[in-house]
Amino acid sequence: MQKAYLILENGTIFDGYSFGAAGEAVGEIVFTTAMTGYLETLTDPSYYGQIVVQTFPLIGNYGVIPADFESRRPFVRAYIVRDWCQEPSNFRCEGDLDTFLKQNGIVGLYGIDTRALTKIVRESGVMNGKIVSEGSGLSFADLKSYTITDAVKNTTCDKEETFSPDGEVKRKVVLFDLGAKRNICRELVKRGCEVTVVPAYTKLERVKELAPDGIMLSNGPGDPTENTEIIAEIGKLCEEKYPMFGICLGHQLLALSQGAKTEKLKYGHRGANQPATETATGRVYITSQNHGYAVINDSLPEGACASFVNANDGTCEGVNYDYMPAFSVQFHPEACGGPLDTGFLFDRFTDLIDSHK
Repeated sequence: MQKAYLILENGTIFDGYSFGAAGEAVGEIVFTTAMTGYLETLTDPSYYGQIVVQTFPLIGNYGVIPADFESRRPFVRAYIVRDWCQEPSNFRCEGDLDTFLKQNGIVGLYGIDTRALTKIVRESGVMNGKIVSEGSGLSFADLKSYTITDAVKNTTCDKEETFSPDGEVKRKVVLFDLGAKRNICRELVKRGCEVTVVPAYTKLERVKELAPDGIMLSNGPGDPTENTEIIAEIGKLCEEKYPMFGICLGHQLLALSQGAKTEKLKYGHRGANQPATETATGRVYITSQNHGYAVINDSLPEGACASFVNANDGTCEGVNYDYMPAFSVQFHPEACGGPLDTGFLFDRFTDLIDSHK
């Protein structure tokens, strides 16, 4: 076992052991409370630039299953667990976690007190961290200077790709890949949509050439305000009155395009058990979430209102726009991995499209 250490920006040091790829890693420390779905977590582009801590103690017990991946590769900077399973058991298993991390150059750390680490992040807020191996020296020099930049640029696709349903094509949807999870596309295709996935920086003129019935804005990583060019283009799409549905980063960029503001949360919402209250009904849904920023409720423009709020802290979890055919949610109705409680929102989107044809 190779000793390794986690150095936090506040000076705290945790000692553990190395697995996955050898080397050092600097990133923003975040934690996720999901009990399952570690493969979906590792391959979620929204974790770009971050060191992910799993609060559930045992990770890797069902191995690596490529069919469950949510993107083409992992985008995490590093991965921290309490214990990792060296002998996974699952009829779909095609490999083990340690090998997968090595193949993708992801530094791993295990054997540390993840409960104590999570409590530090909860109390002090998200901070930078650095994983180093024994003998490499405990340098703090690059910790405070680290920031996540160009996140969408480094996770979006580089070319268009179209996915068609097996049966009749009922609708055509353009899906802006801001760091999209694959299950968004699958959910749309399942409902009879032909989905053309386009790069995040696609212009209005190209969208018009594709002649979609609706626009989908995907999830993605980073500070939403960094994406000024994309925000401006979304504003133009709104003026064209395309039926539109935004998820996570897409939700934030849609709000910013309408003059709302966003803020960085203390430690974000990450996991498969986040409660979101629907404001119209008072019903609470258990949702899958992964975000560090939120739309500020009080900044929403006239004619827009919060459709969901987080039941824990009251932050914005969704917006309905009365003056255009658009709505958005901060959580992940496509779920992977997580509960399927809010999958009906894809039906709401297809109904919106059908009513505007």
